[in-house]
Amino acid sequence: MTTKKVQLRPSRIFADEFKKSCVKEYETGQFTVLELSKLYQIHTVLIYRWIHKFSSYNKRRIKVVEMADSSKKKVKELNARIQELERIVGQKQLNIDFLEKMIEIAKESYGIDIKKNSDTPPSTGSEKTSKG
Repeated sequence: MTTKKVQLRPSRIFADEFKKSCVKEYETGQFTVLELSKLYQIHTVLIYRWIHKFSSYNKRRIKVVEMADSSKKKVKELNARIQELERIVGQKQLNIDFLEKMIEIAKESYGIDIKKNSDTPPSTGSEKTSKG
């Protein structure tokens, strides 16, 4: 008769602070439960228990549904939007630099200060005009 040796997996005990930080990462949308599970090598059931215990949003008997595909799609769309906005900002900055250089060249060539005179009081736009 042969005996089989079984290795027991060492049990890990997590501090409440760690549990709360995991729940906070989940609540802020930084990570999904599955991502937290893979990141910290913790079973998803444990993370859901922590969410029910420490979360101010999720209570027991409320089903938490994560749409993995839609959240990934949303992140991709937001990243694409960020890249588009960064490109637009870069183009606008190039235009501003170009116009400032043109003003500087005009000032040097013609001796005219094109920039708005700071001594001129701003117009209120509320004065009545007479119709002739």
